[in-house]
Amino acid sequence: MNITCHLIKSSFFSFLLFAVSDSLLSAPLNVTIKEIEVNSAVVTWETPEGDPVIGFAVTQQKKDVRMLRFIQEVNTTTRSCALWGLDEDTEYIVHVQSISMGGSSPPSEPVFFRTPKESEKLASMSPDELTLEEMGQAAQLRAGEVIIIAVVLVMWAGVIALFCRQYDIIKDNEPNNNKDKAKNSSECSTPEHPQGGLLRSNV
Repeated sequence: MNITCHLIKSSFFSFLLFAVSDSLLSAPLNVTIKEIEVNSAVVTWETPEGDPVIGFAVTQQKKDVRMLRFIQEVNTTTRSCALWGLDEDTEYIVHVQSISMGGSSPPSEPVFFRTPKESEKLASMSPDELTLEEMGQAAQLRAGEVIIIAVVLVMWAGVIALFCRQYDIIKDNEPNNNKDKAKNSSECSTPEHPQGGLLRSNV
């Protein structure tokens, strides 16, 4: 009986200690959603000074849907978290909790935000942003065209150089061929007479 009471008291004391240490940690403040894109966003927050925070936990949930994503990081002083894999034109709810050695804080006030549609995001872009994007694409196309033109010019230069070299070799061989032909023709047209002189007929 005494052992049972001791266990109950010990368990109650541990629970009370955990509850006290847990209650000492305040919920994050100024939770804000920034950089909202079609499929991503960034959540930022602040923690009260003096809280022994060693990490955070972010709960992301679609509105009216029970399934949620739980992101937890410890041993960090970061006060922001990227949310990825979001669906376009969807409303989300986000809670943030601070984590200490003794446990986690209560969740922050819920923050609601909606991701835009792809068409809405493009329509909301300013003309300057569109112009810069188009300029970037044009620059990439021009760079590719310049590379292709340079390669073609180098190939043509190689072909022309090879043709000129072959032409010079053929041209250099032509005089020798003409001399050989002239020599052969002269040898055939002038018969040699080993005894020399003209042939005379006997009268």
